[in-house]
Amino acid sequence: MERKVQDDRQVVLSVRDLTVGFGDKIVLDKLNLDIYRGEILGFVGASGTGKSVLMRTVLRLLPHRSGTIEILGANYETASDEERIALDTRLGVLFQHGALFSALTVKENIQLPMREYLDLPQSLMDELAYVKLEMVGLPPDAADKYPSELSGGMIKRAALARALALDPDLVFLDEPTSGLDPIGAADFDALIAKLRDTLGLTVYMVTHDLDSLFSVCDRIAVLGEKRVLVEGTLQDMFDFDDPWVQSYFRGKRARSVVTNENQPPAKAGPTDAGKT
Repeated sequence: MERKVQDDRQVVLSVRDLTVGFGDKIVLDKLNLDIYRGEILGFVGASGTGKSVLMRTVLRLLPHRSGTIEILGANYETASDEERIALDTRLGVLFQHGALFSALTVKENIQLPMREYLDLPQSLMDELAYVKLEMVGLPPDAADKYPSELSGGMIKRAALARALALDPDLVFLDEPTSGLDPIGAADFDALIAKLRDTLGLTVYMVTHDLDSLFSVCDRIAVLGEKRVLVEGTLQDMFDFDDPWVQSYFRGKRARSVVTNENQPPAKAGPTDAGKT
C-alpha cells in the first residue's frame, strides 16, 4: 500500500535523504521530495543543478550514494526481481528530444515496452499501438513513419505514446515542450492535462517552460543548492524569499505570463518606487 499523508493524499514517489555524486562532486545532497497521486508536479531549477540527474536516479539509470527512493509503495533496493519488473510496467518515461529509435517505425517504437514486458500476439500489439496514437493526437498513418519523417511536435507525441504503452500510473517527462513553438507547446500541455484527467496519471515534469508551470502544474518544486529549496503552489513560489526563485517567477519574462488577476504581480523594484 502507498503511504498516506495527513490530508489523505497518496504519496506515489517518495525520495528521502538522497545523495548523488560523480567522483568528488556531489550533485544532490540529502534531497527530499514527495509526489502525490493524480497531480502534475513541475520540477524546475537553474541549468546544471541536477534536475535530469534526479529523474535518472529515480529511474535507476544512475546510482545513488545514500538515501531511499520509494515508488508506488515499493523500494527497488529491497524489492524482488518480480516486484521490480511489475513496478517497471507502472512507469512511463518521455525523454528530452523523444529518444525514439531511428531504425524503427513509430508503431514499432510504441510496441517496444510491450515486447519487453508482455506476451501478446502481434495483431493485438498493432491494435494497442493505434489506440496510443489516437490518445496522443496522432493520425493512424503516422504508425508506419520513421522518426526522421516526423516534425518535432509529432516526435514528442510519438514518444509520449510509447511512454503510455503499458498504461502506467506514474509518467516522467523531461523537458516535454522544449523545441516546440508556443502554439505547439500549449497544445502539448493541454494534452498532458487531458491525459492526467482521463487516465488518472501522476506526472513528474522537468521543465523550464513558465507557461507549463502556470497552466497545467498543480505543484512546483525548485531544485537548488543540491536539494529541493521549496515546493508547493505558485503562491508559495511568489512568497519564497530566495533570489533565484524570485527572479524566475517574478522576472521580466514571467510578467508576461502572469495574466490571472488572482496571481500576484511582480514586486516593485527601485525604479518602480513612487510610480502611479
